[in-house]
Amino acid sequence: MPGTHKYPTISFRISDYERREIDAKVKASGMLKKDYFVRSCIYNRVCVVGKKETIYVLVEELQKLYQGMQQLQEQFLSADIRITSEEMYELQKDYEYMLKAIIWMLDGAKYLWESK
Repeated sequence: MPGTHKYPTISFRISDYERREIDAKVKASGMLKKDYFVRSCIYNRVCVVGKKETIYVLVEELQKLYQGMQQLQEQFLSADIRITSEEMYELQKDYEYMLKAIIWMLDGAKYLWESK
């Protein structure tokens, strides 16, 4: 029957801060958002297995962060600042969430480089 789904939908409201932090963690995990939520809810933690696809996503995100920082540096050095304080705040939050997600993921994988 059209309009009906086999499985129920779970929904909830979150703050913008929570949404951005979750989105960063989902992106860092390399999983689909649905899979991230299911694993997080069932197991109370998400184990990310390092694979090329996951690492490439993180490298791309870090490149974006790096390029954004270079553009800001150029603006500050030339005294031609074209970013508003609100845009700067949003950029700061985006960087913060992505870096926290990367640190979270690396913390879960630290067994790979820690000696026993």
